[in-house]
Amino acid sequence: MAIRFQRIIPAKQILRHILPSSPESTNVPKGHVPVYVGENQKKRFMIPIAYLNHPSFHNLLSKAEEEFGFDHPLGGLTIPCREDTFIDLTCSLNCS
Repeated sequence: MAIRFQRIIPAKQILRHILPSSPESTNVPKGHVPVYVGENQKKRFMIPIAYLNHPSFHNLLSKAEEEFGFDHPLGGLTIPCREDTFIDLTCSLNCS
């Protein structure tokens, strides 16, 4: 049980720092978080908050932390990876 809480705490800390302040923030469904993905041009995706705790997603979160810290200029979590890589990951998380 303690391991599960350790995984939840970092996700909550991330969400506190990336809460969007833009008008788009009202369009976020409950239980989801906006994520901007792309190397050059960023595309907005809505992902379930549960994805933030998945080990496969932690690699992307680490990249985002290295590149942006907790300052995400688009008002949501910005992930510096290719869009097709992100889509493949979310599809695999959806199927599991």
